[in-house]
Amino acid sequence: MTETTVWIAIGVTAVGCYAVKLLGLLVPAGALERPLVRRLAALVPVALLAALTAQQTFSDGAELLLDAKAAGLGAAALALVLRAPFLVVVGAAVAVTAGVRALTG
Repeated sequence: MTETTVWIAIGVTAVGCYAVKLLGLLVPAGALERPLVRRLAALVPVALLAALTAQQTFSDGAELLLDAKAAGLGAAALALVLRAPFLVVVGAAVAVTAGVRALTG
């Protein structure tokens, strides 16, 4: 990919983001008060974050893999199921990931 192509892609993305933001501002307030729209607005960011986390954890860009990041995510999930505070969840994920990396070299 050439440098020009990268800058064109950045420009198109910036214009697209601005257009989406502008469209959001043009939506009538009544449409945003519907229960379905409110529910979707609450769930879409969670779904996107979960998809990003899964992609970053189980993929290196070309193939599926299970490594220390997967173990850390599992520890965080277990801490969430046990209703641990947020800092404990993060700490468990970090500790397990570091431990698995130390053991596997």
